Amino acid sequence: MTTETNKVTIRRYYVEVHNQGNFPLLQELTCADYVEHNPFPGHGQGLAGLQQRVELLQLAFRGDFTIEDMIAEGDKVVVRWTGRVVHRGEFLGIPPTGKSATYSGIDIYLLRNGKMAEHWDVVDVFGLLTQLGVLPQP
Repeated sequence: MTTETNKVTIRRYYVEVHNQGNFPLLQELTCADYVEHNPFPGHGQGLAGLQQRVELLQLAFRGDFTIEDMIAEGDKVVVRWTGRVVHRGEFLGIPPTGKSATYSGIDIYLLRNGKMAEHWDVVDVFGLLTQLGVLPQP
């Protein structure tokens, strides 16, 4: 697959799965043996583990992700994103606050045959939890 094809796959993941809630699309975009290098507590690996992750995020936060930058080389795609969300459901044991937050992250995806095969991320969880009032302002 080309880098452009890989970028289309990742863009569809953010726009159609996360922003539009098209969860069945994960079957098309993801390898069955998908590896999450930073899983949430209690979440497994593979397509089922990714489905758990996406569902948790969708239940906890209403909002959308904006792709700020996308860089691809070979079989890897890197995305810098901004999330603008409202905390509407439990998130890792934290009850809903109803507060809005804007946070950011960087994701790296390894694709195999045009499908997501592995994922690494760095997310500003501290900033998110501070805006939600879970952690005190620095």
